[in-house]
Order: sequence, then C-alpha cells, then structure tokens
Amino acid sequence: MAKIKVAVIFGGKSNEHDVSVVSASHVIKSISENSDRYEVVCIGITKKGHWLKYIGGVEDIQNGKWAEHPDNTPCIMSPDPVHRGFIVLDDDGTYSNLKVDVIFPVLHGKNGEDGTIQGIFTMAEIPFVGCDLISSACCMDKDVTHTILEANGVKTAKWIPLKYSDCRDSAKLQEKCVAAEKELGYPMYVKPANCGSSVGITKAHDFDELKAGVKSAFVHDQKVIIEQEVKGIELECAVMGNEEPFASTVGEISPANEFYDYDAKYNDEGSLVYVPARIPDDVAKNVRETAVKAYKAMGCGGLSRADFFMKEDGSIILNEINTLPGHTKISMFPMLMEHDGISFAEQEDRLIKLALDRSEVDYE
Repeated sequence: MAKIKVAVIFGGKSNEHDVSVVSASHVIKSISENSDRYEVVCIGITKKGHWLKYIGGVEDIQNGKWAEHPDNTPCIMSPDPVHRGFIVLDDDGTYSNLKVDVIFPVLHGKNGEDGTIQGIFTMAEIPFVGCDLISSACCMDKDVTHTILEANGVKTAKWIPLKYSDCRDSAKLQEKCVAAEKELGYPMYVKPANCGSSVGITKAHDFDELKAGVKSAFVHDQKVIIEQEVKGIELECAVMGNEEPFASTVGEISPANEFYDYDAKYNDEGSLVYVPARIPDDVAKNVRETAVKAYKAMGCGGLSRADFFMKEDGSIILNEINTLPGHTKISMFPMLMEHDGISFAEQEDRLIKLALDRSEVDYE
C-alpha cells in the first residue's frame, strides 16, 4: 500500500508565526513515528508571506532557521483540483506539480485558523485536518463566537463589541469607553476579535487603561471586544472528532502572570498546569459536556480546545474555542490527549484519518 502524502504547512505572516514553527516541529516528529504509513512534505510560509517547499531538518523549523535553507524551493498552493496540491518552481525555471493526499495546517492566528486558508483547501478539494472554513472563521471571531454560543445556551462572559470605524476619533472612543465602563465595570478585558494565543489582550483596571487597551487591540484587528472579568479557575478541555466528538480530561491553568497572556503561555515557566484539574467530578463532567455542545454548535470538526472559567459557586463560563490549538511541548491539547492514553503519534494519526473520513477518502 502506498504511503499517504501529508503536507504540513507552518509559519505564516501571523503574529503567532513563532508558535506555529514550534508546533509544526512537534507535529512532524509525531507523524514521522508512523513512517511506514505517512510521507511528510513540509511547506513553510515566511513572515513576509512567501511559500517555500522545505526539505531540511525539523530542528531548523523550530529554531526559525528553516527560511534560510539553500534548498528551499518557491511554491504556491493551487486552488485547481486538477493539481491536487502545490505548484513548485524548480531550479531550472520550470514548474512541477507536487500532489498530496491530505494537508495538516499548523498555522495559528490570521490566515491560518480564520477560514482563509481552509477556503483554498476546500477549492482544491484536498482533505485537511481541522475545522472547515465557516467554523474556523466563526470561532476565530470572538464576537461571533459569543453570539452563537449564547444562542445555543452556552454561557459566556458579558461582552461589548467595538468596530474601528466607530472609534476613529477621540470623542467617539471616549463615548464607547464610557458606555463599556457603565455596563461592565472594572476590571475588564480588551481583546482583538480575531487574534489567538492571547495576542493583544490587556486587562483594564481603570478608564485610562481601558482606552489604552482598546487602542492597542485595534493595532491587531478592526474589531475589538470588551469583556467583563470572570473570576475563577482557568480550565481547558480538548475535543476531537467529527460527527461524534469526544472530550478529554479537563486541565487546569495557574498562570504566572495576572492572566494567561502570551508570555505566560509560551515563555514563562512559572505558569503551572494540572492534569487532571483540581475540581469536583461533577464540574469536570459539566466542562466536558459543554465543550462538546459548543463544538457542535460552532460546527467544528477534527479538533478544538475549549477554554473555561470555573466560578466560586462551581458554575462554568466558556471563554473561547481554539480550532487549531498549539502543539508545543507545553500545549494543553496534546498534553490532555496524552494523559488520556493517546500518544502524540496516535493523535496525529487520528486527526489525519478524521480529515480523510470527512472527505470520504478510503485510507485503508
């Protein structure tokens, strides 16, 4: 039986590029443990947006040196199903077709998990790991996520959306911040609507911090949400599957910083992780059931990670859903699945099979 050719795409222009390359290294190593079954093709996207076929070592992906490899070959993703993959510019100036069987996008943030690249995969009619265009876009937009989950009976924090067009001048920004102050109270969180990994998120304790936080968030996105603070224990739950998804053991985060921001997630080893979470069994059951309910409500497929807060009374609030969660050595999705007896290699194997199943491809 011929090996299944898996294209792992990593990097990108997103402000989460550096997380992507670390995640990709983990994914490539894990897939390669099933080398009798899979052949990995590496496609890297530079911080400037250039697509390259990469044939070097995994180590240079993780340390960021991959983009300077002398044997990199420019390539593009073809949306034409006849190509079923990539058009590669060869050294002699000619073009060749690199066909693949399935794509494993390890791309975080804009143009990676917001539905844009999923749209190209769909046009090309190539199976891919993770959520489809619509569910990716909806989960990426925190305002849309709030709206859909609330309509489906999943409780989220109270929030207010702001558009840049409504806050262009200082008077309008002042007006919007005053309204948020009255409705939500302090402290509150200001978030770009379409960024992941806590990029651009600030906590506002007073009016000046609120205004500064909104301005900072608009650097990353044209839409911002302001959320009421939810005090409680931070919990995370991994979900995997298509029509019949299952939820993992619940994990707990004790952030090193005031909240679980980018540095606390990826740079500060003072953040503590507990698997399983130190919560009552009935709360853990509620988290798992709610994670699956939200997964279905948002139309997810393949995988996601749902993040929650548990309040003092034991009730839970869903914070967000990540459709392409990190796969670094300290990322919760792979850690939770491994805790449940699913090795890293088996996780990637299952995700690839789920992608092929969704496209009705016979992989046996």
